[in-house]
Amino acid sequence: MIEHRTSWRGLAGWLCAGWIASATPLSSAAAPPATQQAAILAYHRFSASGVPDEMTVQAATFEAHLAFLRAHGYRIVPLRDIVAWLRDPSAPLPDKAVALTVDDGHSSVYDVMRPIVLRERIPVTLFVYPSAISNASYAMTWAQLRELHETGWFDVQSHTWWHPNFHIERRKQAPDAFREFALTQFRHSRERIAAELGGPVDLIAWPFGLHDPELEALAAQAGYTAAFTLDARQARRGDALLALPRFLMVDACSSACLARLLGERAHAVAGVSPREAKP
Repeated sequence: MIEHRTSWRGLAGWLCAGWIASATPLSSAAAPPATQQAAILAYHRFSASGVPDEMTVQAATFEAHLAFLRAHGYRIVPLRDIVAWLRDPSAPLPDKAVALTVDDGHSSVYDVMRPIVLRERIPVTLFVYPSAISNASYAMTWAQLRELHETGWFDVQSHTWWHPNFHIERRKQAPDAFREFALTQFRHSRERIAAELGGPVDLIAWPFGLHDPELEALAAQAGYTAAFTLDARQARRGDALLALPRFLMVDACSSACLARLLGERAHAVAGVSPREAKP
């Protein structure tokens, strides 16, 4: 099974509305957070130009995001650095740390994103589901992932074995069967990625952002130390390591939109409207 079992359209629209509603207004009255936070951005697909679907970000938009982060003093760090900081009170992390993640293993990561990442020399974590790799027409190959991994800028981690909707699967199966199904999704993905690329493979992104305490416990049992949602906020110490938040990035999220997500003070870029944010 390599096809997603649930459409992204409704989820993307709901998340876009959510980050507009929850984002800090671009106001000179906005104050920096009282405690240090770290932002994790979640991309999916890229295009050289045009937006064929709601989960695709144009190269120009991605580069505008990077330019905004540089201009406002953000530091793009490996996702593992943020996880280490969350786990260990003594672990350092620069102020305004941001990690970049990309879900699914789409071929556009290799074709469109890779040249930008190598030029800018920025770390990226890829969450892939191995059933699609070297199998689905839209996905990268293991050879391409190996090439990315060997650059030192791409850390390849798990997105389960075939990206199931766990909520649907739970309704279809008896409790014991569902638990075994979930463990298989977690373990097979780890094992295949490690066999192809080496380890460690101990981070996972929840398919469709769906998670719950039972799934979190099963992921820990399968050897994962941190897992990532699509809850639209910054990460801070005290967050549950198996339910860490990320911002879903879509092409409609301009630099002003990104500023709102990150709680920036007012700046010269005009704000994005809810209408503009709809994919």
